[in-house]
Amino acid sequence: MAKLLGIDTGGTYTDAVLFSREDGVLASAKALTTKHDLSLCVGEAIGAVLEENQDGTKIELVSISTTLATNAVVEGQGSPVCLLLIGYDKKALGRAGLGEALGKDPVVFIEGGHNAAGDEAAPLDLAAAKEAIEHYAPSVSAFAVAGLFAVRNPAHEIAVSELVHTLSGRPVTAAHQLASNLDAPRRALTAVLNARLIPQLQDLILSVQNLLTERRIEAPLMIVKGDGSLISAGVALKRPIETVLSGPAASTIGATFLAGQSDMLVVDIGGTTSDIAVLRNGRPLLSADGATIGGWRTMVQAIAVQTFGLGGDSEVQMDRGSGLTLGPRRNVPISLLAKDHPEVLESLGQQLADERLPAYAGLFALKQRLLDTTESSLTSSERSLWRALQDRPVALADLLSGSAMERPFQRLVERGLVIVAGFTPSDAAHILGRHQAWSRPAAETAARLFARRAAAAGLSLPEEPVELAETITEAMVIASAELLVMASLAETFPSAQLDSLNEVGRHFLRQAVGRDTNTDRPLHEDPVEFAFRLRLPVVAIGAPAANYYPEIAKRLSAGVTIPSHAEVCNAIGAVVSSVAQTTTATVTTPGEGRYRVHLSNVMREFPSLDLATDFATEEAERLARESAVSAGAFEPEIQSSRRDTTVEDAGGRSIFVESRIEATAIGRPSLN
Repeated sequence: MAKLLGIDTGGTYTDAVLFSREDGVLASAKALTTKHDLSLCVGEAIGAVLEENQDGTKIELVSISTTLATNAVVEGQGSPVCLLLIGYDKKALGRAGLGEALGKDPVVFIEGGHNAAGDEAAPLDLAAAKEAIEHYAPSVSAFAVAGLFAVRNPAHEIAVSELVHTLSGRPVTAAHQLASNLDAPRRALTAVLNARLIPQLQDLILSVQNLLTERRIEAPLMIVKGDGSLISAGVALKRPIETVLSGPAASTIGATFLAGQSDMLVVDIGGTTSDIAVLRNGRPLLSADGATIGGWRTMVQAIAVQTFGLGGDSEVQMDRGSGLTLGPRRNVPISLLAKDHPEVLESLGQQLADERLPAYAGLFALKQRLLDTTESSLTSSERSLWRALQDRPVALADLLSGSAMERPFQRLVERGLVIVAGFTPSDAAHILGRHQAWSRPAAETAARLFARRAAAAGLSLPEEPVELAETITEAMVIASAELLVMASLAETFPSAQLDSLNEVGRHFLRQAVGRDTNTDRPLHEDPVEFAFRLRLPVVAIGAPAANYYPEIAKRLSAGVTIPSHAEVCNAIGAVVSSVAQTTTATVTTPGEGRYRVHLSNVMREFPSLDLATDFATEEAERLARESAVSAGAFEPEIQSSRRDTTVEDAGGRSIFVESRIEATAIGRPSLN
């Protein structure tokens, strides 16, 4: 009986399962995620499940899913990068949200690039590329390179990428390696996000590899991609953007395995996000045009999962219009912080006892992970804050002595180096007795401080902890139910979003999912009663699922299942997936009797369409097979398809425009 080890590293918990295909889950364990040192949480989780491996059976495969990349994109976090744009004009920054995604990270425009036929549009300015690389290498963690029409000819992207390696040794992402579509700004955006995520995925993979070495486990190490398939750790380190939505994909695969249903809505609620996917005939739908995460429309092939910044540890914010808003950023629950640092409870008590409410009452800061560049990349204010934190939480009232330090502090948060601890829905669950693992006294004290801050801001919220906890829980139920309804409509209305609803739509949606406590309201105030019936059954997984989804399903008249082992579903999905790699070839016609094949590694011309498509198909299948084997597949099977684009001329004749050939290699992961 081959035993497999599945690991899922999320924003709050790291899970592990010991699994066999014959008997399913043999053991499972959870550990709090320690982002500053992932070896701690991963070591604790896998150590607990390996204790159950009493017969000493060899581990044949280790597979990881993670929400670290997804969470970083949703929360707007990531390491500093430099974008090198070859042949682009500056207007590109205004498209696809590229400029917004870059923020204050540097971008350099370099002469070069190709045209749509793959011919060189301008010579590559290697001297300018060299100057930019040497200038920015000390202050960034990685480079992203995007060349105009590089999917038709990647020569300039390859040359600049090799220069980055030679001059700096920094990781580099070439856009043509991630996407084969022509949308240049979106390819550049995808490359930027990929480059930002490299240090975070490196931390996870190296931590796991070191732990496996210590335990003498010599098994292949795989990572779940956003489309639910697996890739080897080595491939994932080069293309971490493909692990965006890894966690949601693994949860969907795992939920299918556990629930045994063919048509359903899978909801995975964690500490940071809620991920919702639709399954038809037992298979998740795939995003037709690339994954959208945190508002960024990437070119990454992924399960059509909708990811929202709403989870058990969502930041609770005060809003004058609605009273409370939740997320999208995660806070460390104050009850968890006090459990690990008992002095936090004393500090909370002192703040509550003060007659004058301190600034930032009930909020603390702590380091989230190690610095990914030298300290020279920080401003003097950022360095001062970074050093003040040391290795312990600090009350924001003490850390931020004045408003001048707020912006430097936010920059550290946006880089994912520092995280805030405060009152969250998880703390509310402790107050209500639904969760008991952490410090309830800290949650109650933080609730009183939160109520005082709300009153000072002119908001009317319950003062008693239990009543405030019920209010926040109700806000979670309503927000989650609204997201579930909108996600259910995605097949019919792909562009449907909560913020796109008009006033009437918002009114009816809130009426359907809200709890009507005012039964004495006159009929003329609400002459229409509106309710939903969700026809697809809901499978809810994730640690907080039981706190919210039974009530959500009741309000939507939906069936709900919270399966056994739901709390470690992602780790299960990580070991029941397969390896799949796709290679795309495009055939164009730059002139009469000329047919040009464009692949990621070659551009070649033929005198006939048949010769060109035969070569393109054969080469795409070969590259897909090689890619799948490199990614860890054993004897992959090949599936290929061809789609031609033609137009009719004035005389009704069919004119060839291009042919797109896709080859996909699928296989089970190789076991020891």
